[in-house]
Parts: sequence; C-alpha cells; structure tokens
Amino acid sequence: MIFSLFKMKKKTNGITSFLMLAIICTTVHCKKDSLQNNPVTASNTLNSISTTKNGPLGVVYVEVNSNNILNAGCYTLKNGGQQLFDIAIIFAGNINYDVSKKRAVLYNNDNVNTVLANQTKYIKPLQDKGIKVLLCILGNHGGAGISNFTSRAAAHDFAKQLSNAVTTFNLDGIDFDDEYADYGNNGTTQPNDSSFVLLLSELRSLMPSKIISFYFYGPATSRLTYNNQKAGDFLNYSWNAIYGTYIVPTVPGLAKSQLAPAAVWVNNTSKSTAKNLATRTVTDGYGAYLYYDLNGIGAQNYLSAISTALYNDSTALETDCLQSWPPPIDTSGVVFYENINYQGNHTSAIPKGNYSLAQLRQYGFTDNWASAAQLPYGWRLAMFTNNKFTGTHWVLKNDTPDFTLLNPNANDVISSVIIR
Repeated sequence: MIFSLFKMKKKTNGITSFLMLAIICTTVHCKKDSLQNNPVTASNTLNSISTTKNGPLGVVYVEVNSNNILNAGCYTLKNGGQQLFDIAIIFAGNINYDVSKKRAVLYNNDNVNTVLANQTKYIKPLQDKGIKVLLCILGNHGGAGISNFTSRAAAHDFAKQLSNAVTTFNLDGIDFDDEYADYGNNGTTQPNDSSFVLLLSELRSLMPSKIISFYFYGPATSRLTYNNQKAGDFLNYSWNAIYGTYIVPTVPGLAKSQLAPAAVWVNNTSKSTAKNLATRTVTDGYGAYLYYDLNGIGAQNYLSAISTALYNDSTALETDCLQSWPPPIDTSGVVFYENINYQGNHTSAIPKGNYSLAQLRQYGFTDNWASAAQLPYGWRLAMFTNNKFTGTHWVLKNDTPDFTLLNPNANDVISSVIIR
C-alpha cells in the first residue's frame, strides 16, 4: 500500500513469502474467456451502510501484523456519539500460488488467522457497534495478483475461496489491493485486460449482498472495463491509494458517493493536510474518507481535525478501549510477562479468580517480576504489591505493555492479583 507521492510501500512485516499463486494458464494452452452478462451487480443488490452521520463514510485500514483491529471501534464523534469509522479493513490476506496444481490459494498469515479464527473477540465487537469488517487481499511477491487470471474458471475458483472466507468468518466483504504480486514470478503471466473484471463478476455472483471495494493502485487501475462490463458494476467503493493526496479514483460505474479521493496515514500525514483533504471531500461531495495504519496510541486530537471538517464534530476516545498487539499466547486467561512489550518469560494463561503469590506460582509467576500483562477482551485485573491483596494496587482494563508507565510505577513489584 502506497504511503505518499514518493516511493514508499505499505509495511509487509509478518507476511510469509510462500510460493504464491495467481491462477495460471499459458497462452499456448488456454485463452481468455469472454465475460457473460451477469445480472448480479453491486448497485442492485447491496444494502447501503447504515450511518446516522451527516457526512462521508470513514474507512480505516488496520495493519494486524502490529495493531489490534478492535481499536477501530474506540473512536466516536464527541457530541453525536456515532462511530468515527464505518468500515474497518483487515490488512491483509494474500494470494499464494500452489505451483504443483497451478492454482491460486487464499493465504492468511498467523496474525490474520488470529483475528479471523477469534471472530467473536475481534470482529463481532466491531460489527455490534455498526462497523463493517472487510478482509483486504493482495499479492505476496510470487506472481499472484488480481490482474492475471486467464480464465473465468480460474477467477471463479479464487472468488469461491474468498466467498467461503467471508461466510466462515462472518465478514462483511472483501477489499482488493493490486500490490506485491511481482507478476511473472513462478512462471505466472503478466496482467491482462479481463482478469479483474472477471474476478469481480464471479465474486459478486457468490456474495451479492456483501461489500467489495478496491484500493485504487496497480495494474488493475487501467483494466477496469472488459466486454462491455465495468468494474463499477460489481464494486461498491474505491479509495485513493496515495496518502496525503487528493486523487479521485477513476472507476467506471462508481458515483461520487462511492469514492474516497482523500487518503491519510494517521499521525504521519500532517494534521493540517488531513483537515484540508477532509474539507475538500465535503465541498466536492464525495462519499468516503480513507485512513491508514490506525494503531494503539490515542489519536483523538489528530482525528478531531478531520472529523470537525467532515461532520462538524470532534472525536472522542472511549475510556480503556485501546488494545495492544499481539494477543496473549493463550487467550483463555491473563498472561504476565517478565519484560516490557511482552518480552521474556511469561506465565501460562491465568483464569478468573483471586490469586495469592503461592497460587500465582502455579502458573509460572515469580514474585516482584511482572513487567507487562495481556487480558482477554472485557476482563479486569487488580494487581497488589503485597501478598494476599494488600498494599498499593492498580486496576487494568486492557492490555498493558509497560508497567513502568503506570502511576505509580508497577514494574517488578506485583505479588498478588484478582482477575474478574
């Protein structure tokens, strides 16, 4: 994902480079299928996102290799109370390549898998707040991408995998990003004119009521029509891909209400630029505003500059809402760590209950040792300097990576705890 006008790419730490897959069919053995008329389109099937905000949709990418997707639900409009973000996008799943079968396969790294496999913890809480959750799909350096499917059957096969993931993990849709494919690797073909529209057509037919969006970047941006059909027949939204700029995605078939020409990298694009882009979005009548790289550090002041321009309302941060990442090694209980930032030795997961020092030791806890803790979502932890729940105490309501930052300093002084 592009950060700015300069040659800067979205972070890909944690994305494993497996042999990747774009559906391959050599020009010798097959040729492009013509697109058949498909009655299932985005415009006639998707229910619009329900929002009581008077202004553009807020769309945010969260890098789940380093940040918690739940943080997208922590920001509201201060006076109106509505969620700031309407769509949260998990970055990112990948297209990998099974060389032996010459077949594209959906691949999710460990962090993405953690989010998806624990949907009741990481996805449903956002949906309960009215936020739609999408999975972003992009290449993985092995030749696979959304622009080099060479048959309808191949496009359908991958679209079916995406549709199955949406159903299995109760997602609200799929977002496409045509980056990191490295077309040509592993014998794959170069981008062609039919691929992306074929893929969109097949995916829309499989999930007619879900969201399909497009991060406007890469070879797919110049391959948005084929055989009298347009990408906009199947897409719901498209966003500008270059942060700190205002560029209208030129997607045939999409209206202003479905486009985000403004894109910002949270706390990296200057606040003044972000505000100016928001003002221009409203003035020009566009329907979405794109944010990238929301992390676990409170950004309400930065976001307020944007929301004031978009909705005439500042942004509030819900108390004790921000969550750190990665999640505990075992999400069934509280995990303590020897060093800050979840480093060093750690306890096993400790379930709810009252624990003296002797009881804590059964889980691998050492007296005056703990420097960080991770809590299952919604749990509460009381920590005490003395055994049997006396002395100075602290109450934690979310993951805490550094006890030295608590007031007073709680590093290496804990001897008993109560977990609720």
